[in-house]
Amino acid sequence: MSDHAVDPPTIKKEAQEEKKTPSEYMTLRVKDKDHNELVFMVRKATPLKKLMDAYCVRKNVELNTFVFLFDGRHLRPEQTPDEAGLGDGDEIDTFQHQLGG
Repeated sequence: MSDHAVDPPTIKKEAQEEKKTPSEYMTLRVKDKDHNELVFMVRKATPLKKLMDAYCVRKNVELNTFVFLFDGRHLRPEQTPDEAGLGDGDEIDTFQHQLGG
């Protein structure tokens, strides 16, 4: 009977952690000019630099050769998804920096 008294709070705590965890994360899609898409699951409070670095590693390019845009606005590496106004499932566009005129 003493075991039964301990289990409900443990189960309740685990259920609360499961509810809390998914809301900390969001899925973001990163598309290039050819409409190739990579999907990332990121924490809402993590700077976008981590996503940008991961994208560049997968594409085998340097970060400074790309610009990341959301709704036509430049995304800065130090911004978090929340600060940039990104929501779950949003799409980020990438373009290579253009040199010259």
